[in-house]
Amino acid sequence: MTHTRYSFVKANWHSDIVDRALDGFLQLIPAEQVDIFDVHGAFEMPLIARDLAQTGQYAAIACAAFVVDGGIYRHDFVAQAVVDGLMRAGMDTGVPVLSVSLTPHQYQETDHHNAIYREHFVQKGREAAQAALKVTETRTHIAAAA
Repeated sequence: MTHTRYSFVKANWHSDIVDRALDGFLQLIPAEQVDIFDVHGAFEMPLIARDLAQTGQYAAIACAAFVVDGGIYRHDFVAQAVVDGLMRAGMDTGVPVLSVSLTPHQYQETDHHNAIYREHFVQKGREAAQAALKVTETRTHIAAAA
């Protein structure tokens, strides 16, 4: 019996926080069904998601990043471009691309904030896994009914 495969793409910026999303994802989807890819930052995720989707190997692709205001650029524009790109990758390929890309407006690099966001990313990873499983189930049901 073959298992459904999923892909998880994660940005390396703030990896101590972002990697927690993978932890949450793997709480619901067995690690042997998940291929993991690291990218430098959030902006690279849509291209990699599209490339992975085009392989036809994955039922869904989850992408995780933490885009914060570094004081140099408008992080909200970057985050919007990333989310739009992920949606486009999914729509163009027909493979669901799920976003665990968060852009807090009040983030400060303190132990307190880091702890809050680490736990939040675990929850968001679980939610992405739930979405991946549900969309796979729904699409299988649609295909069987056709």
